[in-house]
Amino acid sequence: MTNAAARRGACVRALGTYSPAAVRTNQDLARMVETSDEWIVRRTGIRERRIAAEHEYTSDLCTAATRDLLDRAGVAPDDVELVIAGTTTPDYAFPSVAAMVQDRLGMTRAGAVDIQATCAGFAYGLHLANGLVSSGVHERVVVVVGETLSKVMDYADRATCILFGDGAGAALVEAATPGRFRASVVGADGSGGPHLYRTGLSRRIEGEAAGTLAPGLVRQNGREVFRWAVETVSRSVCRLLERARLTADTLDWFVPHSANVRITEAVCERTGIPLDRTLSSIERCGNTSAASIPLALAPAIADGRLRPGQTVLLYGFGGGLVHAGQILEWGPAGATAHT
Repeated sequence: MTNAAARRGACVRALGTYSPAAVRTNQDLARMVETSDEWIVRRTGIRERRIAAEHEYTSDLCTAATRDLLDRAGVAPDDVELVIAGTTTPDYAFPSVAAMVQDRLGMTRAGAVDIQATCAGFAYGLHLANGLVSSGVHERVVVVVGETLSKVMDYADRATCILFGDGAGAALVEAATPGRFRASVVGADGSGGPHLYRTGLSRRIEGEAAGTLAPGLVRQNGREVFRWAVETVSRSVCRLLERARLTADTLDWFVPHSANVRITEAVCERTGIPLDRTLSSIERCGNTSAASIPLALAPAIADGRLRPGQTVLLYGFGGGLVHAGQILEWGPAGATAHT
């Protein structure tokens, strides 16, 4: 065995997910704002989205997804050494979502930290977990992402409120020799922050004249975000393929953040990745931000399309503006998930 083949690395062992029970269809939204099923489907590819109950918050969704993950992996809570939670809709500024999940599931040996990378949260979480596990700092890390975006929508903004839904997903990253992560990239363009943000204590983005604007609401310039996403993701996907010494036609699956089916189509056209090799959660879940990638992976694992050993390119992108992705061999053997 060569030194490269024997080098310690990391793999995604298993995946867990959770979606709220309530469904909000395009017809439901048409009764709330001026829109239609035909208009939404044509521009976004969304037909419905899941909506958290009134007293169901991001920590609840993430706890359910992590419980599903541990059950599927057959791992005891005390075997987890760190919980990384990615969300832009935490229950509180603190305690962190990660700490609440850690407590509720009895992961007494685990540290806990939240990251805020919006729709790139899952990819950023995997990037961090891979580094920590591959370096030997930790043996097992849970990356859990979840959103309750329905609670922070401005339902007077019909161009934005039609997009988002709620959900959660979790991955177990553990040591593997050789490692299954083949290439990664992270990036940001902070100058684009005003194109996609949540209102807050500061009014620097909106200007002081907007001082009465309620805090915590999503604001998006869809045209600018679309342009940035297509250009940035296309360029970075090509860079990832080059780093992994792969070509577009050798990928088994491409799993971009499910923001809008038109973005995925444009990226595939620019990179040469066949559209029929993409996985998406957009049609039935809407845009679930950080949760969209695991929610796209889960049904493909359940029905056998995604199998251990296949090569997968994941790419997240969103508010910040931030983006991140990795190419990995899926597995190890026996990894399972469901929606």
